[in-house]
Amino acid sequence: MFDLFVDFFIILFVVVDPVGLAPIFAALTHGDTPAERRKTALKGTVIAGMIMLVFALFGDGLLRALGIGMPAFQMAGGALLFLLAVEMVFARHSGLRSTTDREQKEAEHKKDISVFPLAVPLIAGPGALTTVLLMVGRHDGDWRIMTIVLAVALLVLLVTLISLLFAARIMKVLGETGANVVTRVLGIVLAALAVQFILDGVQAGFDLIEQPELPTHQMVSAG
Repeated sequence: MFDLFVDFFIILFVVVDPVGLAPIFAALTHGDTPAERRKTALKGTVIAGMIMLVFALFGDGLLRALGIGMPAFQMAGGALLFLLAVEMVFARHSGLRSTTDREQKEAEHKKDISVFPLAVPLIAGPGALTTVLLMVGRHDGDWRIMTIVLAVALLVLLVTLISLLFAARIMKVLGETGANVVTRVLGIVLAALAVQFILDGVQAGFDLIEQPELPTHQMVSAG
């Protein structure tokens, strides 16, 4: 179970990328007082946690209601995470884990950025929500897995909150270039994990295909 916890933590940590959020948060809260930054960071992290909790508890039921099988979601989710990895490696802003230029301009005119764009899409973006559903769906019905997923999400959110609270200090130590290097390395790791999700989905899909019935003469000889 500990190995599973470590695996889940690595996946979600890479997707959320707390270190990469530090320069974005510092830019969005430029001019705010330290107290305002702390309040924004705490509020945004709590809201993101609530969104992840809802997806972890009810996301699988929603997929079933829509008639979407887990193999299909694994392949689609893996493809989405691969696009996210490409964005991280090549520093493209598509809105999967960061804000687009238009969204950032909109955020600069908002007094409260805790909900948008901090909670969504910076922390609980499509990539993070997809990852939570994939982790829950890989072991359907096991309450222990659900507990591990929630514990991992809580730990990643805690690390994210610390990163936001110390965003200014992180930027002084790493600088924007250092933060970008960390993000690119994590992007490469995420690309490999995304491919693994796709392969797992393809394998699970083949496993669901019914085996062809044996020819009649083979059935007789087998009897």
